[in-house]
Amino acid sequence: MRAYLPDYELRVPKDLEEALAFLANEPGMWKPFAGGTDLMVLLEAGKLEHTKFFSVWNLAELRGIEVTDESVTLGALTTYTEVRRNSILQEEFPMLCVAARETGGIAIQNRGTIGGNIVNASPAADSPPALLAYDAELELLSSKGARKIPYKDFHTGYKQMKLRDDELLTGIRLPRTTKSLRHYYRKVGTRKAQAISKVCFAGVAKIEDESVADVRIALGSVAPIVLRCEKTEAVLRGKSVDERTISAARAALINEIAPIDDIRSTAKYRLRVAANLLEDFLKTVRDGELN
Repeated sequence: MRAYLPDYELRVPKDLEEALAFLANEPGMWKPFAGGTDLMVLLEAGKLEHTKFFSVWNLAELRGIEVTDESVTLGALTTYTEVRRNSILQEEFPMLCVAARETGGIAIQNRGTIGGNIVNASPAADSPPALLAYDAELELLSSKGARKIPYKDFHTGYKQMKLRDDELLTGIRLPRTTKSLRHYYRKVGTRKAQAISKVCFAGVAKIEDESVADVRIALGSVAPIVLRCEKTEAVLRGKSVDERTISAARAALINEIAPIDDIRSTAKYRLRVAANLLEDFLKTVRDGELN
């Protein structure tokens, strides 16, 4: 059943200040509308429950990729196409570029935004696992001021997050500390392209003296939220990547994730694939096959 358009209201603020005023003056009443690639699907299906939106698409303050010696900050309206084409992201944050390429088709990549992908809060989203593995930090803004929060602490439950009703996600900061890391990203879906993931795995590791000096692992589609697997990471740090370590890490990961049966896959399949991807990640970074 399709939605009845007169039931919805969409306004276009003239600037960021007016956009923040929408949120401050009527908390919970207005929600931002960016690329619309997720919201329009719900609208077409008659399942878009919220009815009052304001467009942030033309807000210049939410666009652009800022590079400093310490970090790369993506404006919340950075599209997947812009991610794919950025040379610094290609060199230093390749998993994010792969995730952008895996997201939908060309039309979706031209319109969909990184900020929208985060705030839509789907546990099956493609870019969040890479952002978690890269230790991303989110920049949030309201009419009262700005604050920052580690992305790994942002999602608290299915479609729940530490975003106040008066706040807008404005940017995603990535620390430029990846050059010594080995990167690994895999998406498992029904098809090679334009498929929602059954399991999405992103991991980075630093190997020194044949041991894991640092590691960050994140998975999608295996829990109510995109998950940073810190317990599994703790099992690996300081250990050599041998069969005993791999076995312990697989066991830790299986206990840390909580997949479900749904229309796309089964919990049993997701558990097995997630553990297999972890093993492949560890063997690949140990053998130096990735940069």
